[in-house]
Amino acid sequence: MNDSIENIPNLSSKLRADIVETPAIIRHASGIKLFGKKIKSIIYTTDVAVIANCNADAVLVVYPWTPNTRILEAVSTVSNIPILAGIGGGLTNGIRSTVVGLFAEENGAQAVVLNAPTPIETIKNVTKAVDVPVIYTVVSSNLNLKERIDAGVKAFNVAGGKDTPELVAWVRNELKRLGLDENFPIIASGGKTDEQILETIHAGANAVSFTAYGITETTFQKKMEQYRREN
Repeated sequence: MNDSIENIPNLSSKLRADIVETPAIIRHASGIKLFGKKIKSIIYTTDVAVIANCNADAVLVVYPWTPNTRILEAVSTVSNIPILAGIGGGLTNGIRSTVVGLFAEENGAQAVVLNAPTPIETIKNVTKAVDVPVIYTVVSSNLNLKERIDAGVKAFNVAGGKDTPELVAWVRNELKRLGLDENFPIIASGGKTDEQILETIHAGANAVSFTAYGITETTFQKKMEQYRREN
């Protein structure tokens, strides 16, 4: 494997002992270099409290509503890790995605993410407007990868639910079949267990995202239980 995840000395403090830690198994991924920084673990959340208190290598800020510059501004205020900012793709595309992409870059995002089914023309316009990498989210194998790479996509973000490992493997095989870069960067959702994450990595993912839903509430509940016992 790559980096060892055993016997690593840990430095922390009493007040920061409850940070949100990424699944250690993700360290087995090869990683992606983003402006010189190696990215392996990517936390998927818009919770600024979690973003400010996690050990992930980057944060994926994608949500099911139209991209909002105030959300991006809030995240950029608290984040000390690279931001991969969602800028639309479905209902939000065209000039609006381009404008949000420019705002995201100006506010520190180190990559922008376009979701399926972003039109090719939108990808081209965003690529022309921003200087940061454009990432495209792959949700099925009904997709022309080369067309999107030619339009300016620099990495794929695979989100296939329970079928993510199979979809990652398809992307890798399709890149090879088309004679494209076999080392093309792939980010993928890892699932809920170490076994699922490792399967995704073995399928060809360079970096893995994990969902942080409910972490703030769960951590707060545990602390309150502790405070009640100590009271």
